[in-house]
Amino acid sequence: MSRSGILIRKYAILCHRWMGVVFCVLFAAWFLSGIVLMYWEFPVVAGHERLAHLPPLDASRIQVPPEQAFQKLDTAMAPSQVWISMLGNRPVYRFQYGRSQRLVYADNGDVLPFVSNGLGLYLAAAWLGQAPGPALATAIAEPDQWTVYPEIRRAGPFWKYSWPNGEDVYVSQSSGEIVQHTTRSSRLGAWLGAIPHWLYFTPLRRNTAAWRAAVIGLSGGGILATIFGLVAGVWLYSPSKRYRFPNGRSSIPYAGQKHWHTMLGLIFGLFALTWIFSGMLSMNPLQWSPDSATSEPARALRGQPWSASPFMARQPREALAKAPQIRAKELELAFIAGEPVYLATEAADRTMMIPVAGDPSIEVDPLRITRAMTIAGPGLTIAETRRVTQYEPYYIDRHHAKPLPVLFVRLNDREQSIYYVDLRTAQVVESYDGRSRLNRWLYHGLHSMDLPWLYRNRPAWDITVLTLMIGGNALCITSLVIGWRRVRKKIRMHRINVAMATR
Repeated sequence: MSRSGILIRKYAILCHRWMGVVFCVLFAAWFLSGIVLMYWEFPVVAGHERLAHLPPLDASRIQVPPEQAFQKLDTAMAPSQVWISMLGNRPVYRFQYGRSQRLVYADNGDVLPFVSNGLGLYLAAAWLGQAPGPALATAIAEPDQWTVYPEIRRAGPFWKYSWPNGEDVYVSQSSGEIVQHTTRSSRLGAWLGAIPHWLYFTPLRRNTAAWRAAVIGLSGGGILATIFGLVAGVWLYSPSKRYRFPNGRSSIPYAGQKHWHTMLGLIFGLFALTWIFSGMLSMNPLQWSPDSATSEPARALRGQPWSASPFMARQPREALAKAPQIRAKELELAFIAGEPVYLATEAADRTMMIPVAGDPSIEVDPLRITRAMTIAGPGLTIAETRRVTQYEPYYIDRHHAKPLPVLFVRLNDREQSIYYVDLRTAQVVESYDGRSRLNRWLYHGLHSMDLPWLYRNRPAWDITVLTLMIGGNALCITSLVIGWRRVRKKIRMHRINVAMATR
């Protein structure tokens, strides 16, 4: 071996050794928490859970027309979304503006400026099906450990209600929605899984810039440590078993924990490298990849800014009477390709479209969707469309929460953008351009192993991921042992040197 090769190997081993001492605890925490996170996620109130707790709309109490409700807001700014749901035992119009909502009661037209403690307690108790009496109420102005999740944090400030059995319910003071529900077991699962895995510690996560820098920086350091280890391991490995030991020959020049660490690194090191790298990509460092394809076709599906006057031809209670087969819990006042429609939702997989002029239907005509998308930009045409009835590589969900069927649409633009459109609501639920398609495989594919074949053949996914995770954990445990021994040795030598110097 040349002198330069010897030096490269020497410094690769040296860097890996001391970077391993620094990062071994973090790596072990990431792998262990990753196993927990496979089955025990951060507690959130999912859409289907929220719908399950909502009472059906009482159509007889919807007395205020949409135009009159909108006038109560005293603004000309068009909301991004409008829908009706029950707030306690009263229907309300919900006007979405960015991250906030403005509420108008649909029975008498009163504006609800904020949710009081008493109303919040009533809503939280109804959600749990418990008596409100034993609950302890707390006003939460700043995000705490269970509201740092971005989609939850946007709904603050909150009322927090704690029951003696360990259940906590968070109610948005602006919208009255139940935005978080935790139990003792879900909080324990988060502390063992999502919180250490995502570094979701409240003081850090409150500062998004600092949190991003910490995750990217630690991931980058981990990538370097792993690369140094792989270089050293491959360089040291001898297929001919040239290393001699009292009990025989070996391909690895170490015994004990170092032997096991080197062997595990050769087997699982590449997985550890791709896993850390793909985890860093979740932070979109350097903004290298957009979240999805351009949103212009998605906006074109709505066709125009929201306005109330088109809904005067058919009032909300009249629309609900047109679809008696569905017990709607939410009624959205939307536009599809410029046409005003009511979208009645009973559950995530049970919806009905009720046009202001026309008969109800379960699905939107695919031709209406494609025609609307092509007017989003000059020269746009449809390259491919097809109905998707089962999950596929770019439209996949291990929990089966994404809607089916959807319409796949590929445009002929420069990026060959693809869209998956929910046929029941005409909303884009997934989209990709060239870079985000690459990101789908580099991040989701490598980090979560969300590969269609594995997902369709459970427990193949569980066995594959657990095997890799256990191998990564074993690699980290040997690193912890080696690191502890090295640090302990250095401390002992330092004490001896200090003792000798003071004699």
